[in-house]
Amino acid sequence: MNPADVAAAAATPETGLFDMFWSAHIVVKAVMVGLFIASLWCWTIIFDKTRLFHKFRTEMENFEQIFWSGQSLEELYTSLSSQPNNSGAAALFVAAMREWKRSFQQAAGSFRGLHARIDKVLDVSIAREVERLESNLLVLATVASAGPFIGLFGTVFGIMNSFQSIAASKNTSLAVVAPGIAEALLATAIGLFAAIPALIAYNKLQGDVAKAQARLESFADEFSSILSRQIDHHLSIEKVS
Repeated sequence: MNPADVAAAAATPETGLFDMFWSAHIVVKAVMVGLFIASLWCWTIIFDKTRLFHKFRTEMENFEQIFWSGQSLEELYTSLSSQPNNSGAAALFVAAMREWKRSFQQAAGSFRGLHARIDKVLDVSIAREVERLESNLLVLATVASAGPFIGLFGTVFGIMNSFQSIAASKNTSLAVVAPGIAEALLATAIGLFAAIPALIAYNKLQGDVAKAQARLESFADEFSSILSRQIDHHLSIEKVS
């Protein structure tokens, strides 16, 4: 609120949120708009990640049900490798089987060291899946930590503007300073409105990422053990021959 508008504000107090926004100083307005956009961005990420994790859990359950049903690994690999966008445990399975099949296309000696190569492929695949699940979570962390301080900046600027209004009007009545202080506090409220959901969602989604990573690592260990037995079997055949 500019000092020249003090008298009008005192005569006709504006108590609505939109009225306070429109009468606020341009800097305070910019802070409010920026925080509101950040809040919308955070909610977009929250809904998108909620959908993504629900899809991840569903795909993991469906894949594990098929994987442990006793179906041939070759048949499962053939059906999954033809799909362009595998994710979760299916992506780990396809990557490991692809490395496995490459060993059959090379010399017999390529079985040596195959287990280490498969473990490396599984680790890389897990890292890619975790990176995909964690994408944009940094935005939530940034808004959660910076939102209150940005709102506080708008509050401090608004209160400074209120004191300038007091000096311009030479009037210390509450009717003079209240509108400016209310506008300033509105910036803090919007900052908290953006930060609190972002913080809660960030902690929740990070926990979901940790659970997903543990589930992928558990499957990778089990699948690596299965392939390790197959590798030992092939190596024993090579020694006999």
